[in-house]
Amino acid sequence: MGKYTIRVATGSSLLAGSSNCVQLWLVGEHGEADLGKLLPPLPGKETELKVEVPLYLGRLLLVKLRKRKLLLDSDWFCKWITVQGPGTQGEAFFPCYRWVQGDGIICLPEGTALTVSDDPQNLFKTQREQEVEARKTVYRWGSWKDGLILPIAGSSRQDLPRDQRFLEDKDLDFNFSLAKGLKDLAIKGTLELAICVKRLEDFKKVLVKKTPLAARVLDCWKDDALFGYQFLNGANPMLVRRSKSLPARLLLSPGMEDLQTQLEKELQAGTLFEADFSLLDGIKPNVIMFQQQYVAAPLVMLRLQPDGKLLPMVIQLQPPRHGSPPPLLFLPSDPPMAWLLAKIWVRSSDFQVHQLQSHLLRGHLVAEVISVATMRSLPSLHPIYKLLIPHFNYTMEINTLARSTLVSEYGIFDLVVSTGSGGHVDILQRAVSYLTYRSFCPPDDLADRGLLDVTSCLYGQDALRLWGIISRYVNGMVGLFYKSDEAVTCDPELQVWCREITEIGLQGAQDRGFPLCLESRAQLCHFLTMCIFTCTGQHASAHLGQLDWYSWIPNGPCTMRKPPPTSKDVTEKDVVDSLPNLQQARMQKTIVKFLGRHQPVMVALGQHKEKYFSDPGPQAVLKQFQEELATMDEEIEVRNAQLDLPYEYLQPSKVENSVTI
Repeated sequence: MGKYTIRVATGSSLLAGSSNCVQLWLVGEHGEADLGKLLPPLPGKETELKVEVPLYLGRLLLVKLRKRKLLLDSDWFCKWITVQGPGTQGEAFFPCYRWVQGDGIICLPEGTALTVSDDPQNLFKTQREQEVEARKTVYRWGSWKDGLILPIAGSSRQDLPRDQRFLEDKDLDFNFSLAKGLKDLAIKGTLELAICVKRLEDFKKVLVKKTPLAARVLDCWKDDALFGYQFLNGANPMLVRRSKSLPARLLLSPGMEDLQTQLEKELQAGTLFEADFSLLDGIKPNVIMFQQQYVAAPLVMLRLQPDGKLLPMVIQLQPPRHGSPPPLLFLPSDPPMAWLLAKIWVRSSDFQVHQLQSHLLRGHLVAEVISVATMRSLPSLHPIYKLLIPHFNYTMEINTLARSTLVSEYGIFDLVVSTGSGGHVDILQRAVSYLTYRSFCPPDDLADRGLLDVTSCLYGQDALRLWGIISRYVNGMVGLFYKSDEAVTCDPELQVWCREITEIGLQGAQDRGFPLCLESRAQLCHFLTMCIFTCTGQHASAHLGQLDWYSWIPNGPCTMRKPPPTSKDVTEKDVVDSLPNLQQARMQKTIVKFLGRHQPVMVALGQHKEKYFSDPGPQAVLKQFQEELATMDEEIEVRNAQLDLPYEYLQPSKVENSVTI
């Protein structure tokens, strides 16, 4: 028997409230009490009630709730419920943070995280099992294209679980910004139908409002130093690697002995680097508006200077073909327009690889696998669920939108990108074989690519530091709930989760180094750090640079309208005719501006407001995480103030807490 004070918090979004009344039950070790009905919950409000319970409930375990629909069924977003009274040891906190739909009963366990072994009396066994089984019917694996990792089932946002859809503020911003961009595109594009680009300067007509770095790109895009810099710190820093030998595909014809000597000298000194776009070899190019487009698969050899600059030495635009003459090699000493066109071809190839492999596949789609597997495998009581859930916000919807508008049939890629109309799918299918576990872990990836000691690789420096901060955060959390390696191996829910990611979602990625089971705390911490870094820092490094580096179309053209040059007799007209036409350029500008705009509802890494852990231990670990992120943020500000080209893409205040755009 006793008096209880219950508070019920409703989300603040406009539609979070409901016209339906809510029924509550308190469930303790010794009994259950029906508290009757609450008034309809109002958005952004906390409803409080005081009740007298005639039963002795003992320690409070669960709050059950049910939304009673009347004539109309209106969903309700419940943030949390707190209860104070006998058996609560102060105020017990029951996190929810989800939509309550229909009139089914939902069970909210108290917010103290528990593994299966933490519940020896099996007080939560049934609740855990029922929750996971219910989620499996809602979060189903789908398929998009053969040979790719698996997405969430569903082809539109309406097919997604309500909890994974945009809230009104995000939805309004997304759709309003997209509609505005398409409207501007339609109006200006129509006015420009008869206009031809005759000079490189004419691309300024479609230049978006410049960021400081985009302005610098416009001024210096022809410079070899900026060309090389982008491999280390541009939109796609994931391709360049230190050479261990001269690539077999690089054919040096007679008369190029001096170049051979230079390359071998740099190789011996450990200062020779390469960027190989063989992923694009043989990809069928797009046909846009009845005009054939073109794709190349360049190889770029670069040397690292003592001052940290990475400078190109030679560019080979296509691999050698049996029975064909050796491919033409372009050098910095070539006529300026020939060398410039070769670099533009590399930049266009990098656009394809960046958007499809580094951004879409490695960022968006892998994050989706992690999120779907978590929802299918871990109950909300599990500490790893509580740790990871803030990093999945909006990921399933943004990916569903990408599949239905960006890389779909007749989508953006088909309309304006040289690898559209099927080539982009071939690239994604090929790129799956490059999804190695080591490549998702910056300490391993940077070591494998020979970049650990390259101080001018600011991406590498910041990725290592951010990885370390996330790793310490994860270690702190794991240490609270797993006191030994045996505790990890004996957690059946954790093992199912790991297998769901590797074997099912990633389609047998154990062959690429991903674990099938977790056998120690260290292995668990490494895997969790990879998951969080992929959903946050790795995506940010591939996403945030688009507006900076692709606003000036010649620095990252979405398509090429002429085949790669077969001679070095190149004029400015040849360059302009190879680049996108004005309408294609404006479409690229519109999409880059839309994707690169500031997100008004952006949540920075570690700054989520949802409280999933009620016990003080995890809250202290989160606070330490936030403090380390703040320190890194301040130190990057200081560093960038002293740099000619600041690197901001892994600055914690700019890294989003999940993949949302």
